Amino acid sequence: MNAKVRDVMTGEVVAVRRDASFKEMAARLREYRVSAFPVIDENRRVIGVVSEADLLAKEALAGEHAGIPAALTGILHHKDQQKAEGLTASDLMTHPAVTVRPEDSIEHAARLMYTLQVKRLPVVDAGGYLVGIVSRADLLTVFDRNDEEIHAEIVNDVILREFLVDPAMFTVTVADGVVTVKGAPETAELGHNLVTRIRHVQGVVAVRDELVYPPSERSIAGLYI
Repeated sequence: MNAKVRDVMTGEVVAVRRDASFKEMAARLREYRVSAFPVIDENRRVIGVVSEADLLAKEALAGEHAGIPAALTGILHHKDQQKAEGLTASDLMTHPAVTVRPEDSIEHAARLMYTLQVKRLPVVDAGGYLVGIVSRADLLTVFDRNDEEIHAEIVNDVILREFLVDPAMFTVTVADGVVTVKGAPETAELGHNLVTRIRHVQGVVAVRDELVYPPSERSIAGLYI
């Protein structure tokens, strides 16, 4: 299994135009129970993203009118103050938007979400046109794979076909997505590479490396010193 963003994304996307008003966006967030949505131009190209945090800036950073002392508002970041004064999606959105492509890997999308601390990413095609959206929950569906599927991929696809090694050399067990690997690889490099590859099998939660590694060449050379 090598799931891509296209396999888990949602095709029906709640999006707004750049001229959408603050009230319209707030209402759509409530109506569709989403935390953010893409901002698109007239051709449905993604030009930014508006999140609930962006909308909250108007309430939280509205200066003295929101009960915040002027001295405090003076040290606020200029961009935050601009958002507090924003009236439309174009004013409030974060741009350029961070997006992913349908053919991107689940790992790539997850890494972006984790690094940027965002809950969802717009999915665009090669022309930048909106084709879907992917959320954290969507990415976690890869962990729905059962242990038998994970075991079969490791043994048949990874060990046998990719590494061209007899699977009988290893004992692989999978329980609740946790993989335990036992055996004696011919070289330490083979063992380390195999464990690294298994960690990237979709659905694997963790890998317990119980391989018996051969002594390194440096260790063997030390015996003769």
